[in-house]
Amino acid sequence: MAEADLLIAGGTVVTPTGRRRANVVVADGRVAAVGPERPSAAETVDAGGLLVLPGGVDTHVHLMDPGSTEREDFPSGTNAAAVSGVTTVVEHSHGQPVRTVDDLRAKLAHLRHRSNVDFGLAAHAWPGHADAVAGLWRAGVSFFKVFTCTTHGVPGHDAAELKAHLEATTLAGAVSLLHCEDESLTASAESLLKEQGRSDNAILLDWRNRDAELVAAVVAALLVRRTGARATVAHVSNPEVAHYLSAERARGATLAAEGCPQYFLVREDEVLEHGALRKFTPPARTRSDADEAEMWELLRQGVLTHMSTDHAPSTLEQKRAGDMWNVHFGLPGLDTTMALLLDAAARGRLAYEDVARVYSQNPARAYGLWPRKGRIAVGADADLTLVDPTASRTLRNADVLSKAGWTPFDGRTVTGQVVRTYLRGQLVAANGKPLDARSGRYRPGAGADASALPVGGVDEVG
Repeated sequence: MAEADLLIAGGTVVTPTGRRRANVVVADGRVAAVGPERPSAAETVDAGGLLVLPGGVDTHVHLMDPGSTEREDFPSGTNAAAVSGVTTVVEHSHGQPVRTVDDLRAKLAHLRHRSNVDFGLAAHAWPGHADAVAGLWRAGVSFFKVFTCTTHGVPGHDAAELKAHLEATTLAGAVSLLHCEDESLTASAESLLKEQGRSDNAILLDWRNRDAELVAAVVAALLVRRTGARATVAHVSNPEVAHYLSAERARGATLAAEGCPQYFLVREDEVLEHGALRKFTPPARTRSDADEAEMWELLRQGVLTHMSTDHAPSTLEQKRAGDMWNVHFGLPGLDTTMALLLDAAARGRLAYEDVARVYSQNPARAYGLWPRKGRIAVGADADLTLVDPTASRTLRNADVLSKAGWTPFDGRTVTGQVVRTYLRGQLVAANGKPLDARSGRYRPGAGADASALPVGGVDEVG
């Protein structure tokens, strides 16, 4: 074998099906070999005692860029991703949603040299505009974000509008990410709570209530099956919803179920003390250690198919700038999600193989990034995360690289530390510090047609 560019030597390579001690050989940004081979290389890294995992693939991220960049932008958000071991994200921002091919072209031009990891971009579905689906899918969007209730200023789809959208995606071969909360139930609850003059922290639980999520998820899952569409239900908050989605999968629906750490580890009653710092929707539902254990088990079993952050940051000042009705929804998560998954493995809630499956392989497969992303295998991009599984640390607001500058997990001690992150064989973060190399590339979605790709301003489509 000719001299390699990089040799990761002596680490324990983790895949969804097992782990083994092996060398990872990198040439021209791709994995050239995984095994006992130890060729000469321009750079050799001793990974003895470390786990070598595929780079994280986080497919639900809001970086507010362009738009509300005082909350987050691509450079800061993707630095947080790189340090945490995430090498690919799929982003969609609500402030300036992508609704047309021209919107996509403008966003890609803006993002030139602004990303530290590879990225895909999603479009927003708009009620009554299902005719936009085919063109955007051919132009390379990763998926369509669909709301079933008006949120972040984006209008919600009723059942008829959702069916029309899903029928259009079926014809195009596209995939959707569905935010499931029933508009009539959230609006009715909001009206009643405001009539009562309430603005206390507890309103979140009554306003964005369990029934609203369940009703919307059940309707959406049924329509996904009946239309033959492909979709993911976003941020599944509790086992009841997860089981309904699993039942529709058993009936033939092509339907994924996304988990996020806040629905495992943040307790429902934390909002009473922390207020807007726990304002995200659907809200936290976990009430006990038993609830948490059940969520981890659903993830391990595949009822919940993959993990993401739903990274939707606001600064502490922004979160404190109003009452529970009008401050931004959302939490920062890119700094902490990989750490929390590694800690779950250290605690026996997951296996490290599960981490590779739910935060690399499955999301890459769901959104057309596989086989380049989400795996350590010959021919794949050399996106590698080196982890010290024994290192212990405490998550702290002071260490957050996101512009948010805080985390709901401040003070939580975790086991497992990302020590190096490689993007296509190039070091992008080491020992908690980003290189800020801006070397991330746009990765179009599965439906991309080379003749339709709006690549102006993008360094490489790939």
